[in-house]
Amino acid sequence: MDSFFYQRIVVVGTTSSGKSTLASQLAEKIGGDFIELDALHWEPNWVEAPDEVFRMGVETATHSKAWVVAGNYSVVRDVIWARAEVIIWLDYPFHIVFWRLLMRTIRRSIFQEELWNGNRENFWMHLKLWSEESLFHWLFKTYWRRKREYPMLFALPENAHLKIIHFRHPKETHKWLKTITT
Repeated sequence: MDSFFYQRIVVVGTTSSGKSTLASQLAEKIGGDFIELDALHWEPNWVEAPDEVFRMGVETATHSKAWVVAGNYSVVRDVIWARAEVIIWLDYPFHIVFWRLLMRTIRRSIFQEELWNGNRENFWMHLKLWSEESLFHWLFKTYWRRKREYPMLFALPENAHLKIIHFRHPKETHKWLKTITT
């Protein structure tokens, strides 16, 4: 078993890579807060919180001693990454995240799962691949961009304090998670 001494963790990756699931599990293991950026970003009726409101929510949430953040929002990256100790990058193959997104979207639509602030997904909206509101559109738009951008962001001087843990397959992540003790 590996001892895991980090108290301020960020989990990044493309949509449906499992950021929230891993962050929630890690928060439980370290006894810290689970911070889901989508919950702070999305207000009722899928209205985006104004940047200053979003940033204030993130500032407040990341003042606790131990936390795990799930999300990629660039508008709050400077706040979160400056306070973090480690970033876990879920960098999975496209076919895996696409399949996960499809299954998750179908499940959420059928069971009308409430996500954040009363919001629910609409499956038909996501099938409009040309629409900015479609998560499938978002996946195609951001998947390869994140693969290029993250290594450059990690190499910036202001991020030199961060330990980077890079997982390329869910099995690798799951195996690692089972070894974590605090």
